Amino acid sequence: MFRLWARTFKDNHILQDTCIADGSQDTRTHKVFHALDEVCYQFDLGKPIWLEKSISEFRRHRKVRFTQDNFIEAVAFDYLEIQVIEED
Repeated sequence: MFRLWARTFKDNHILQDTCIADGSQDTRTHKVFHALDEVCYQFDLGKPIWLEKSISEFRRHRKVRFTQDNFIEAVAFDYLEIQVIEED
């Protein structure tokens, strides 16, 4: 089972959070992108842009923070954090 936890923060307080589970046989990358799509749908957000900094942070820590720089439209929070909490 693959699970990804997503949270939005404003002034160090959690505004929204959700956990997305994926039991499919897809690759890890596909599972991350599908889960991020679901998070964006649930939070009514545009998809963030993966910058080099975001990719390297996610590879090292299995966690990444998307700030305003990663979004095309304005967002009402300081950052969106996604974290892989369980992998197959």
